[in-house]
Amino acid sequence: MSIYKGIIRKVMNLRKNAYEQNLKNIENLLIRSKTAKFLDLGCYDGELTERLAKRIGTSYVYGVDIESGKLAEAKKRGVQVKRGDLNKSLPYREDSFDVIHANQVIEHIFDTDFFVSEIYRLLKPDGYAVISTENLASWHNIFALILGFTPFSLTNVSIKTSSLGNPLDVHHEDEEFTVNRSMQHQRVFTTLGLKHLFAVHSFDVEKIFGSGYYPLPNLLSRLDIYHSAFIALKVKKKSNFSFSA
Repeated sequence: MSIYKGIIRKVMNLRKNAYEQNLKNIENLLIRSKTAKFLDLGCYDGELTERLAKRIGTSYVYGVDIESGKLAEAKKRGVQVKRGDLNKSLPYREDSFDVIHANQVIEHIFDTDFFVSEIYRLLKPDGYAVISTENLASWHNIFALILGFTPFSLTNVSIKTSSLGNPLDVHHEDEEFTVNRSMQHQRVFTTLGLKHLFAVHSFDVEKIFGSGYYPLPNLLSRLDIYHSAFIALKVKKKSNFSFSA
């Protein structure tokens, strides 16, 4: 049991470090602009929203989340919040935002095509979005499959357990992943799959960063984005495409 707990602790530390590097990757994909209108999809309590807005240098900060209890905290941080279900139409006019961000959100969405089309609708011509998610083709997911386990990125799909089919899952004691259905994963993408998804929705894919390569050093994720733990993707709305509902 002590060996098992030691493995869990090590995996959690590696994931924490990879996640923080992923946030830095997201920041590096943002362009400074004092006049940019910035929308954070899944803003939660606004902590990350505030951090990214400072990176952009803008005070025009908006956020949407379904967790109404956390929106009050985001509002205190200066985020103009609206409660909304990201699986449905978002409460903004088309061509409203210069920058849209969604971190660890797209894997929770039921209708991914509609979600991506909403991002396109809301972006101004030549606006851009930064999307980040877990990578289904990460080495730790691949090794889980080799062992006959459920990939780490797909263990939280049940209200009965947050570690379905994988005894090494880092969220094995996290009740939030079973009580809160919005925390469950619906689908997980590979780097190529995520890139292709936005391409077929008429986005130009500008940059892709990876983070996390456990159990090996994180540096390798910069060289091999296709097997990194996290993906951060920057896409630009094509100005020569007109959105139609």
